[in-house]
Amino acid sequence: MIAIYPGSFDPITLGHVDIITRGSRLFERVIVLVSSNPNKVPMFSTAERIRQIERSVGHLSNVDIDHYDGLTITYARQRQAQVLLRGLRVLSDFEKELQMAHTNKTLADDIETLFLSTSTEYGFLSSSLVKEIARFGGPIDHLVPHHVARDIYQCYAQTPPASTHSPAMVNPAVPSPSVPKPMDCL
Repeated sequence: MIAIYPGSFDPITLGHVDIITRGSRLFERVIVLVSSNPNKVPMFSTAERIRQIERSVGHLSNVDIDHYDGLTITYARQRQAQVLLRGLRVLSDFEKELQMAHTNKTLADDIETLFLSTSTEYGFLSSSLVKEIARFGGPIDHLVPHHVARDIYQCYAQTPPASTHSPAMVNPAVPSPSVPKPMDCL
């Protein structure tokens, strides 16, 4: 059985990695589908997000990464997927996700949506939160894979905070100018 895990993954977080890993144990194949959200300006290009995801879950042999900018249901049909995999953190996620699941059911009644609740340690975590913390100079390497943290610090042209877990990322030659907008990363 094939499951599609769609999202913008801008950036991928440890919560996303958790859902992908757990999904890979439930399904024959999981396709992580990077899509664009027309309501958001991405920090990273689609190609960069795919690279970050590949490095984060490359050890999972039954996980593929792809991108698509149309309806997820259309993509799922093209790939003959039977399930849309979605992660739930808080009650407000459920309301939005349930509405989306009902809408998708009207478009394709043969494709199911499966909700996985996040692991407790990631219940608060979102890509937006990671970007906000990083934008103001806070440590994020405990929230995203280390290579993603490096990309984010580089994007904001900041030296990682001293309290990060990976001293190899510190580069004193990089100045900490005023905080740029995420679009400056593209």
